[in-house]
Amino acid sequence: MYRFLLTPRWWGINLFVVLAIPFCVFMGTWQLGRFEDRVQTHEAADKQPAPGTRTAKPLDELLPVDTVTSGRPATATGRYADQFLVPGRKLDDRNGFYVVDMLRTDSGKALPVVRGWLPGKAGHTSVPAAPTGDVTVTGDLQASENPATAGVDATGGLPDGQVGMISAASLVNLVPYDVYDAWVTLQQPDTPAAAGAGAGAAKGAAALRPVPAAAAQGTGLDLKAFQNLGYLCEWFVFAAFVLFMWFRLVRREAEAVRDVRLGLVADTDATPDRDADTGPDTPAAP
Repeated sequence: MYRFLLTPRWWGINLFVVLAIPFCVFMGTWQLGRFEDRVQTHEAADKQPAPGTRTAKPLDELLPVDTVTSGRPATATGRYADQFLVPGRKLDDRNGFYVVDMLRTDSGKALPVVRGWLPGKAGHTSVPAAPTGDVTVTGDLQASENPATAGVDATGGLPDGQVGMISAASLVNLVPYDVYDAWVTLQQPDTPAAAGAGAGAAKGAAALRPVPAAAAQGTGLDLKAFQNLGYLCEWFVFAAFVLFMWFRLVRREAEAVRDVRLGLVADTDATPDRDADTGPDTPAAP
């Protein structure tokens, strides 16, 4: 009765099932592994001291930024150069903007330094001037932002002197020097010298507020971690559905062959696989 499984049409169906089920199981297992990796990373991060409480190290020793070095205090020495404002950033549910100054280091590359946050609208609020001369900054290290980072404005069209995200890829097009693929946020915003033009520029400007360092991406049980669980369930459901449909098709085909043998259906209603089931030497019914 089941000789129809050896016909060319069923060879194709059987091959699809044989390949689809292991593939679904493999993809489901891979998603489970991704979830377990996120859980282990989250547990390891919880056991580590808070990044901001560790001893500060020179910037170059902490690059490139990864899940271990993100948030670590980094030190760099240089002179402040260009300044940019990053609009649309919130702090304590208040709208405002970041103040970013490019710190030109001795190597010639510049480190974006978030000196702090100010309430109001970028370009319409007075900004404290950056210190002049050689300065040494210590700030929490952060990876370059990307369009998926919270608060980033990737639409463009911002006025001169403003950027939508803090990223070497975007800043390098605005300054005539190389930019580190990282940035730091100062937990103790610096202030210019209390004399000369710096003090005059800062007069009337609001005090900068520190911008807390964000946790490194992929180190917590966030939405993406639970998406891995959802994909895990989907792949195993797909595997079960393929197996269910194969059994259902086999059962329907077997019932059709049985009905032909019992004479419950005419030969013209029989399935194309009937000849394969009855054999090539079986004479056709009159």
